[in-house]
Amino acid sequence: MSDLKSSSRRKPTPKAPILSAKPVRQPKPVDKATVVEIFRRFEAANPHPEGELEYVNPYTLLVAVLLSAQATDVGVNKATRLLFPIADTPQKMLAIGEEGVRERIKTLNYFNTKAKNVISMSKRLVDDFGGAVPRTMEELTSLPGVGQKTASVVMNIAFRIPHIAVDTHIFRVANRIPFVNTKTPLETQEPLEKLVPGEFKLHAHHWLILHGRYVCKARVPECARCLINDLCRYPAKTF
Repeated sequence: MSDLKSSSRRKPTPKAPILSAKPVRQPKPVDKATVVEIFRRFEAANPHPEGELEYVNPYTLLVAVLLSAQATDVGVNKATRLLFPIADTPQKMLAIGEEGVRERIKTLNYFNTKAKNVISMSKRLVDDFGGAVPRTMEELTSLPGVGQKTASVVMNIAFRIPHIAVDTHIFRVANRIPFVNTKTPLETQEPLEKLVPGEFKLHAHHWLILHGRYVCKARVPECARCLINDLCRYPAKTF
């Protein structure tokens, strides 16, 4: 019996050795001539690109962009269609108060925090800027809830001061083509703005964000219908 028990014992199966995978090498960024050709094609296909957030003036654009964090443009537009008809200036926004803002944007993620920021930002505009939206990065980013990305969008769209506000779409596209090899959206803006030729810089934000949203998608990019697929160096293209 003891021999039977002994023979039935199984030796532990040795674990397979862990093989370290080689890191995927990021392609070298495209050259200047390719950058120009990429934006030339974007311009030819869509000469006057526009953002998808709805707004009526610089103030409502600022509010819409502030609300767009962790939300879709479609979702923000549904909320602001209830908000902007009664509050399209900071003075009117203060009049409906935080509760009034909260009630109209409650379909959005983090609506409590966003309502508080909208009211705080509106109060600062009234107290320090006479109700007008400032035009500089330093002044815009001094407002509650307004970071570099939000400020860049407002400067670019409302005041036509060229800036490329890097969101997740632009970060993905810029590193897939690649224009740059960067690790975060924040560190992408400066080198990307330096790279894009001046004649394309005003609309570059919209071209890249629309390309990332509808063609160069996060999970499965639609490379077969991409107008720059012969110039892009992304190694995992889909056809």
